Amino acid sequence: MIKFRTLVWLAPLFVLSSCSKPVPPRLFLLVGQSNMAGRGEIAAEDTLVHPRVWSVNREGEWVPAQDPLHFDKPIAGAGLGRSFAIAVAETNPDPHVVLIPCAAGGSPISAWRPGAYWEQTDSHPYDDAVRRARAAMQRGRLAAILWHQGEGDSKPGLSGDYQANLLELIARFRRDLDAPRVPFIIGQLGQFAGRPWDEHRAQVERAQRQVAAQDPLVGFVSSDGLTCMSDSVHFDSPSLRELGRRYAEVYLRMRKDLESGVCLSEREE
Repeated sequence: MIKFRTLVWLAPLFVLSSCSKPVPPRLFLLVGQSNMAGRGEIAAEDTLVHPRVWSVNREGEWVPAQDPLHFDKPIAGAGLGRSFAIAVAETNPDPHVVLIPCAAGGSPISAWRPGAYWEQTDSHPYDDAVRRARAAMQRGRLAAILWHQGEGDSKPGLSGDYQANLLELIARFRRDLDAPRVPFIIGQLGQFAGRPWDEHRAQVERAQRQVAAQDPLVGFVSSDGLTCMSDSVHFDSPSLRELGRRYAEVYLRMRKDLESGVCLSEREE
């Protein structure tokens, strides 16, 4: 894949909106565990270049968004981020969409705290996400945080604390990224026949729904009807593409509610 450095490609990413003001690239932070990172089989459609959809690679360069976007583990594959970004980009001809992949496979929510180290990915998930987001925000505007996580906390001794931990995480991201009104969008855990839910997965899902119900800037994305890979853990590629489009539907609906008839480029300043 040809890698275009941010410095070279930054200027063309700024465009004029219908309000005749520069519209910076719209940034989306992708966080959570393996179903956000994506483990799907990569097809040709997952590598097609969209002229206004970009991703931040491991080195911090802005490159055309092609799967795998993530690099948390060697098994990273097709995910939901690319289909989400294309759906968002196609709704508006102006701004470019830039994904910031930061998911860490297998990570419990406790790994998403300042200073926390996650051995499976040899990383500090929260610190790395904040660092990468801040760097990208020098050249764009953070539009939303996309979260898919909860399998790692669907266990005795963890599920009961999930709601409090999730509320703390959302508040911390907004504070540390100086984005107090940034939408936070949660994806529902997979509903797979080969892995029936127990009380702990149900408790995590209930916590996610309750958090979304409490905060109008938190969205919830359904996984109804989506299917899994043979491991009964990870969404398959078609389902990941569909899940990304569902995230986009929720984001666009939330964004429309926030706009309230005000020119977007003026509102986002």
